[in-house]
Amino acid sequence: MPQVVALNRYPVKGFTPEACDALTILADGRIAGDRVLAFRMATDVPGDGWAPKPNFLVLMNTPGLALLKLRYDQAGRRLAITHNSAAFAEGGLDPQGRTQLVAAVTKYAVALKESPLVGHPERLPLRLLGDGETPQFHDDPTGRITLHGRGSLASLGTAIGDETLNEHRFRTNISVEGLAPWEELGWSGRRVRIGGVLFSVARPLIRCLATQANPLSGERDLPVLATLTESFSQERPTFGVALALDGSGGVIHVGDEVTVSER
Repeated sequence: MPQVVALNRYPVKGFTPEACDALTILADGRIAGDRVLAFRMATDVPGDGWAPKPNFLVLMNTPGLALLKLRYDQAGRRLAITHNSAAFAEGGLDPQGRTQLVAAVTKYAVALKESPLVGHPERLPLRLLGDGETPQFHDDPTGRITLHGRGSLASLGTAIGDETLNEHRFRTNISVEGLAPWEELGWSGRRVRIGGVLFSVARPLIRCLATQANPLSGERDLPVLATLTESFSQERPTFGVALALDGSGGVIHVGDEVTVSER
């Protein structure tokens, strides 16, 4: 029986994951504590809510963010970031804390060789958006939960020449063992039960340059997108699927069984 082997949430859009033993699925189909904060550049897009990904500082445009690890205390509304295992920045979501966090991330990003801030002073200042409670900064405004099978990961690793391909490149919420390679890509329109929570499979996931950033080095090092299209005859680079809640929310856990049925 397929089962969940890893769960991750991403408190800050485009930054590194937090590994979790359990994830709470809210009634609106999003994950508690997932994409509740975001570092947004100065752009022409109005408002402080959801916006397309290029408006934010994310792995897609700043691969060096992979070296910043974070921990978000949702109850205390406090974000702590480390770099190379050393304290880097920490602050609450009050104005002073946000200012401290923005200053540290800005200093780091403008010193990188690949960043949308380099040579573009008009994209400053950064702002740390979000109330720390409401999941709202997903790539898709509907806020889908994401899943992939490790069989697909192993197949891609073989094709790309890296048998230890790190699944954190794909920023997935749910990793599953026990599926045939690429099996999940055929689930569109079907129902998936994980533990006691029922989902419907909305669509396969088209991937971006964030997948080519090595989570350990912060460098773009592997042709993930080209390998997906060329080695697997995909029209667009696709890895994993997006899930929509089908019913009430609940809690899913590492070790939960995964069952698939027709609608």
